[in-house]
Amino acid sequence: MKYFLFFLCLLLSHQLTGQLIGGQQTYRFLGLSPSARVSALAGNLITVADDDVNLAYQNPAVLNETMHQQISFNHSFHIDGIGHGFVTYGHHLEKWNTTVYGGLKYVNYGEFERTNEFFQTEGTFKASEYAFLLGAGRQLDERLHLGANLKVISSQFDIYQSFGLAADLSLFYVDTSKNITATFLVKNMGAQLSTYSEETREPLPFEIQVGLSKRLQYLPFRFSVIYEHLQSWNILYDDPNLEQDIIFIGQEDTGNSPTQDFFDNLFRHFVFNGELLLGAKENFRLRFGYRHVLRRELTAPGFGSLSGFTFGVGMKINRFRVDYGRYNLHLAGGVNHFTISTNIKEFK
Repeated sequence: MKYFLFFLCLLLSHQLTGQLIGGQQTYRFLGLSPSARVSALAGNLITVADDDVNLAYQNPAVLNETMHQQISFNHSFHIDGIGHGFVTYGHHLEKWNTTVYGGLKYVNYGEFERTNEFFQTEGTFKASEYAFLLGAGRQLDERLHLGANLKVISSQFDIYQSFGLAADLSLFYVDTSKNITATFLVKNMGAQLSTYSEETREPLPFEIQVGLSKRLQYLPFRFSVIYEHLQSWNILYDDPNLEQDIIFIGQEDTGNSPTQDFFDNLFRHFVFNGELLLGAKENFRLRFGYRHVLRRELTAPGFGSLSGFTFGVGMKINRFRVDYGRYNLHLAGGVNHFTISTNIKEFK
């Protein structure tokens, strides 16, 4: 209980703000999935702890000694040549009973034409963003784990640059007797240290999340339910061009009644995913997920699509674990994510 009260005091010391929609927050790339496994599970997995060091990016409290000397390389391919990735390494400090990791998250938006006010081309420019991460996690007692991330952020859009600092804090609860895990996470607390322009200082994508995972007793299957944007209830986007759409996996929208808006907004907070763990050592894994907010905001009216649905596969080949995740965004395309991980100890 004392650890919970300490964590709550840290949370209350940070000024909470309401959810900001579309373009009013900076460094939004921090919310991109760190790995193919996470992409296959609808872009969020904060309730699982195993030897996958990539999971520490979203929840540092899951850091544990099985991640010792684990190294991972991740890259995703977006439409029109945009790509982002994550490189990370974990290390367990036995003397302090603490596991730490470091990583680099990057996104490259590609090359753009520079034009003047008369639409004349004057060359090209590039845009990219980076986040350097350090994190630590340790077990407090039999069931409770605490973790923290520190992020140093750099953003460059042609001649416009910005630097920032952000932090995550999380609590991870484990009940091995019931195969249940739960997480409370506060992410992206911080501010810009320097801004793109002198007149505007933009907020970071601050967010609070909670989640629960359960592994079935007689089936090698684990499902997770995650609630996002706990700090703000209304995250509806009012699209004036939307005449008819889907409310929740097949329910037709025949109007904007308060009841429909309530359930639509409620399910936009949730992420659902599942992972099938096959083999004696769980070396082959099938994954799927569903994110309702993407389904609602990226489905083209009148056209069927898999927007909001994700899937993927992972397998271990000799000393390497290879993962693939598909994140369906829109009819125009989706994201293909690849990961290759290994443990340096296996080569010694």
